[in-house]
Amino acid sequence: MVTALIFAGGTGRRMNSRSKPKQFLEMHGKPIIIYTLEHFEYHEDVDDIVVVCIREWIEELKGLLRRFGITKVKKIVPGGETGHDSIYNGLLSMKEYRETNDIVLIHDGVRPLVTGSLITENIEAVKKYGNAITAEAARESVVRSTDGKSICDVPPREQMYVAKAPQSFRFGRIMELYEWARKNDKKTIDSAHLCSLYGEPMHIVTSGKNNIKITEPVDYYIYRALYEAMEGQQIFGI
Repeated sequence: MVTALIFAGGTGRRMNSRSKPKQFLEMHGKPIIIYTLEHFEYHEDVDDIVVVCIREWIEELKGLLRRFGITKVKKIVPGGETGHDSIYNGLLSMKEYRETNDIVLIHDGVRPLVTGSLITENIEAVKKYGNAITAEAARESVVRSTDGKSICDVPPREQMYVAKAPQSFRFGRIMELYEWARKNDKKTIDSAHLCSLYGEPMHIVTSGKNNIKITEPVDYYIYRALYEAMEGQQIFGI
């Protein structure tokens, strides 16, 4: 069985949106979270979806699911204080019905340009390697600094990747890692960071360049331009 765990528990402070969290901002009358969910809703290998949502927006989300015909959402879970806590809450809610070897794809609610082929590649990689971390090769040099003022290292660019999503795992193993982190009072940026912290081997699935995360206002406008360009290509091809 395959579950998509979509975390949309953030308030989006960097978006400067006064009225709505970023995942509920609309484009062409449809919220970003719905665009994201549709990719998993329509994927034949995804059995169900768990969404981690800001508590105060859960009823709004339920209404949107009905309005846009999203039927695979099995649970909506309140988010935590951090992204790490939100993912843990989502995984915890799955313990009662998911088996150790089931697959979970952990994905940002504000990463709406994920593709069906990328979802498929993640599922197949988990079956073969035990996990899949979607990553994009760095297109510019990456520098490292320990104080934010001076550069202490410039790693070879051909070795550098940017971790994206989905980040996918056997349910039992990723649940175990998050429970270890909770017992040891550790908080991580994402699931790949958590795996690194505990020395878990990870397998890369290559991301396309358009798999952006909408974090700041400029990301929204980039997303809109990319989406409209892709829609235009479909029309042109008719």
